[in-house]
Amino acid sequence: MMRRAYAFAVGLALAVGALAWVASYRYNLPIRDPDGLAGPSYIRLPLIVFLFYLADVVPRSLIDNRGFGHFRESVKAYTKQRWTGTRVALVVIGLLSFYTVYIAYRNLKGFLPYVRYDTNYDLVLHKLDKALMLGHDPAVVLHTVLGTGISAHVLSFVYVGFLLFVPMSLGAALVWSKNVATGFWYVAALCINWVLGAASYYWVPSLGPFYKNGAFNELPNTGVTLLQDDLRAGRAAYVDDPHATDSIQGVAAFASLHVSIIFTAALICHFVIPSRIVRYAMWVFFVLTVISTVYFGWHYLLDDLAGLFIGFIAVWIGAKTTGHQMRPNRGASSDGIIGVWPPNSAEDDDAARDDGEVEVAARPAQRPPGEGSGSTQA
Repeated sequence: MMRRAYAFAVGLALAVGALAWVASYRYNLPIRDPDGLAGPSYIRLPLIVFLFYLADVVPRSLIDNRGFGHFRESVKAYTKQRWTGTRVALVVIGLLSFYTVYIAYRNLKGFLPYVRYDTNYDLVLHKLDKALMLGHDPAVVLHTVLGTGISAHVLSFVYVGFLLFVPMSLGAALVWSKNVATGFWYVAALCINWVLGAASYYWVPSLGPFYKNGAFNELPNTGVTLLQDDLRAGRAAYVDDPHATDSIQGVAAFASLHVSIIFTAALICHFVIPSRIVRYAMWVFFVLTVISTVYFGWHYLLDDLAGLFIGFIAVWIGAKTTGHQMRPNRGASSDGIIGVWPPNSAEDDDAARDDGEVEVAARPAQRPPGEGSGSTQA
């Protein structure tokens, strides 16, 4: 099953990476690695995985030893037990697959003004928005109902939080899943989101309401304001001369990948996460994300509906290609994506392994040498 789980993600990464390279060559446009909040992806993603690794092994070692006694030996023993060569290889494959697809997606999105330079559907989407809202602008309705004070700051926090949510959730899926195939379901779904999102940009080229609509000028300065200003400037510099700037054009409205990816995460959590708190929190995050995309003028209503469709298709294809079912499977012993937090004891791990839940794992490690008989295993 594991080969099936990662084969699709690897194949998709190779295909979309090749497509981006061909497009770059065809239109004489550079391929770049877009920087994030914490630097380039090739630094950010391994760093996040390392932090999740620490969050995996350190608490377990502390629990098993009831403190810091023989802490170093316990970390080594637990790392040898859980982080086998196979598991490390799978995590690396997942990271590289995601990284390749994401870089290809960002560059294909950046190429849009040079490929579909003569087509824009903003006016059509705006008219459809007003028709759906019986002549009203959806964003103005939200501004009236929710206000433009603290609501703007809360929704800005939610929207910008997406930039950290994606790499953090990726790290959790790959590192904190006892069954790595569960993590690959999420990795595959993320990759599918990027690919279908890029295709939708070319199908219905648009910039979004915020780009020219004055209705958003009255909103207070927030993190979204800074992000929108940066995207405007980056697009202008890229369109002027893509070879003279390090920026990547990043403005495209249809479909909303904020909506599609958060919906993907919420739906997979609904299927595999035992904790009601986590599941409910993800659905709340999803609803607030949908509202924020319209409130700040990132997207039209149809953009969000298209994002819902892409998110569902991504989860469905991801399930089919990784051997999962589109139904809840979150019994008390199911690990889901964040199943090792809070950490189980070594005895709990052994029980789960005996029940066949752990697909990629090593034999349990012995107690660290030199540990006294007074230490009690949690």
